[in-house]
Amino acid sequence: MDEALKKQLQITACKVRMGIIEGVYNAKSGHPGGSLSIADTLTYLYFAKMNIYPDKPDLPDRDRLVLSKGHTAPALYSTLAQRGYFDVEELKSLRHVGALLQGHPCIHIPGVDMSSGSLGQGISAAAGMALSGKISSQPYKVYAILGDGEIEEGQVWEAAMFAAHYQLDNLVAIVDNNGLQIDGKISDVCSPYPITDKFKAFGWHVIEMDAHDFDSIEKAFNEAETVSQMPIAIIQKSVKGKGVSFMEDQVSWHGTAPNAEQYAAAMQELQNTLKGLEG
Repeated sequence: MDEALKKQLQITACKVRMGIIEGVYNAKSGHPGGSLSIADTLTYLYFAKMNIYPDKPDLPDRDRLVLSKGHTAPALYSTLAQRGYFDVEELKSLRHVGALLQGHPCIHIPGVDMSSGSLGQGISAAAGMALSGKISSQPYKVYAILGDGEIEEGQVWEAAMFAAHYQLDNLVAIVDNNGLQIDGKISDVCSPYPITDKFKAFGWHVIEMDAHDFDSIEKAFNEAETVSQMPIAIIQKSVKGKGVSFMEDQVSWHGTAPNAEQYAAAMQELQNTLKGLEG
């Protein structure tokens, strides 16, 4: 990856993380941990990969993204705000009554392609979108982000079987493998491991990547572009809470908003990171 682009993506991802913390703090609720773990991937997709039009968010040939793990909406909202779909100030009204941005993605929000949040259903919708693209000869790609705890849902594997049967090579599923879900380690709750082997068994082309390394991210998505007649699963190894040291790899931050002191500490750490990147 070009070093200038990499630096800009790192800067943007840091700003996305700041927006996540801003949103959940002002909401006094939300899911910062899993939102922070997908910030780099969303940044890459919206700023370097996807064919999108912030000024015309409904154009038929746009690429689509379905946040199947919809509780991490703060990450998607922050990314969309940075990309220009709506004002960054909207993040401060997250989850407020009557506000644009609610706790899960809603299709009426500019840039949101699918209402989601009931785990397991987003990947099914994404598969349907991909099939529609094939039938209508549209060139778009469909990206779906799933949680590693979410893939304990049986509906995920029904969708996986469907996508392989219809050879949906325009569908890329990204599994956020941070190892934690609301009740603890995924390996203790209801282990989905080995994730890679399961998707291969269902007829998917599988790629592994480091979710916090933009070289690894670009390599994975470039490989996905070369695949034909098979859906693609990218298993990204990530750190829950990435970017805020006291939240990293801590299950307690799955669905807990920071208090005023924690908010200040998190924002200061991210501001220091940003200064280091910009300097």
